[in-house]
Amino acid sequence: MFYIFIFVLYSDWEKRKRIGACILTEVLVIIALIVGTLLGCHGNKRSTIVGIICLIFNICMYFSPLTVMSLVIKTKSVKYMPFYLSLTNFVNACVWFFYAFLKFDPYVLIPNGLGALSGLIQLGIYAYYYRYTNWDEDDEKQPQVQLSDNAARV
Repeated sequence: MFYIFIFVLYSDWEKRKRIGACILTEVLVIIALIVGTLLGCHGNKRSTIVGIICLIFNICMYFSPLTVMSLVIKTKSVKYMPFYLSLTNFVNACVWFFYAFLKFDPYVLIPNGLGALSGLIQLGIYAYYYRYTNWDEDDEKQPQVQLSDNAARV
């Protein structure tokens, strides 16, 4: 919440509206899930349904950095792929996978096993395309600032 507050504080109005819409959507989805499971399900069904929903969102969280993979493969550059995010996702998924393996909790085991696989794929792609990355490419595209003749006389 602190990070989001700082981000919104220093953002322009357009970004504030987008972040506000995202937060509102998330709150409404959580409220709908809570009300739906409390009113629509009874007993052990609640924990099963909430477990499956959490499983789906956990898998989506681990696979979300793969959206950058098409850009990485197209440009053959890892400049826009955050390495530490991929590494942290992989390590986090591995830790939770081994914990769930010891306890044999399928609701934790399945998404984190898939998350570890996703992180391994991301790290493999990063390692493969790292050598092709031109890190100075953006510097060449920025326009050079030149002073006019009038500014030189002043």
